[in-house]
Amino acid sequence: MSTHSSRLAARMMVAPSVVLLLIWMIVPLAMTLYYSFRFYRLLSPDRTGWTGFTNYVWFFNSPDFWLALFNTLALVGGVLIITVVLGILIALLIDQPVKGQGFLRILVIAPFFVMPPVAASIWENLFMHPQNGLFAAVAQGFGAQPILFLEQYPMWSVIGIVSWEWLPFATLILLTALQSLSSEQIEAAEMDGASAFARFRYIVLPHMTRAITVVILIQTIFLLGIFGEIFTTTQGGPGSASTTLPYMIFKQAIAAKDIGRAAAGGIIAVILANIVAYFLMRGLGRNLDN
Repeated sequence: MSTHSSRLAARMMVAPSVVLLLIWMIVPLAMTLYYSFRFYRLLSPDRTGWTGFTNYVWFFNSPDFWLALFNTLALVGGVLIITVVLGILIALLIDQPVKGQGFLRILVIAPFFVMPPVAASIWENLFMHPQNGLFAAVAQGFGAQPILFLEQYPMWSVIGIVSWEWLPFATLILLTALQSLSSEQIEAAEMDGASAFARFRYIVLPHMTRAITVVILIQTIFLLGIFGEIFTTTQGGPGSASTTLPYMIFKQAIAAKDIGRAAAGGIIAVILANIVAYFLMRGLGRNLDN
């Protein structure tokens, strides 16, 4: 009886926070779902009504939607590849006993604390600017024409900026996993004559699998909603070359003042995020259980 009473008391104490969390999540989602089936434009507040799936049909019939969807997936995939590969290499590098190791580690993780719009502005004006940027100065030093990164390669530029922001996070997680590796295994492999590549492939990399999985799962959740870097640098252009799904929703909500279409885009983004999360958990989640 006492056990049952204690469980009931525990549930009663947890209930308020659970109910508050559900309200916090369900109410905005329900309102977004409600407006996605309505004609609701801020420039025409007197014209309202149910439109059914019209807002959703508009998205699926728009060429910009499929380009935005492709750009969103390309952004996620590109940043994951860059951050995981470079994160492993940097983690291996700074794990070595060198002078000033503590300062070096702080320097490596510092970009993670820079706000996204600030980081994007730094890259746009100090590195990628066609006249005053560092890359332009290097190109002119070799007698070449400066590259217009944000005009000629807008999506790659955004991927590079976002990768720079998230590389410290991946490096920190991977470095933590690397430091938990027993040095006895590495020493035993060295005594058996294993090369550095063989030690990395058969000992280090398998040991870091769980950490890599965590990096991929966490980064994917946040990368699907990247907005500030695009707004600060390319504004989704030229044309729609660097428009992602979140930025397309923003343009419908703020530029076009079409709340109905923006709400429909939000629901599509939620469904897409859940689909990606489902396949990630099925494909990578088993590594967390091992």
